[in-house]
Amino acid sequence: MDEKSHVSLEQHACLVCGVSFDTGSILLDKRLRASMKRYTVTGWGLCPEHQKLSDDGFVALVECDPQRSGSPAGNGKLKPEQAYRTGRLAQLKREVFAQVFNVPIAADQPCVFVEPGVIEQLAAMVAPAED
Repeated sequence: MDEKSHVSLEQHACLVCGVSFDTGSILLDKRLRASMKRYTVTGWGLCPEHQKLSDDGFVALVECDPQRSGSPAGNGKLKPEQAYRTGRLAQLKREVFAQVFNVPIAADQPCVFVEPGVIEQLAAMVAPAED
């Protein structure tokens, strides 16, 4: 049974893995009506694990299925809520990302959504050469 209350624990969804995590905030229905579930996801952020990686200078590559994801906005960027994450992830140092993809990435951008195959191509680039 999912009882409602006039208070709720705020959560954000991780941009990288999609998992909900606590923000430490409490939400309150100003009219004190039992309108909220125990947890309420109010936005996007980074879970502790992916926040640490971002703080350490990594960019997350998040593989998304273009067939199941929504249509990108007019600027060609996929919104986090439109991205159908496949569960495949890779982490690259910011400076390596800029070299490999030959595009700059904003310092405050923690992740990019990539099509299937990109992560495999990166893995093949760093795989040890066979003799």
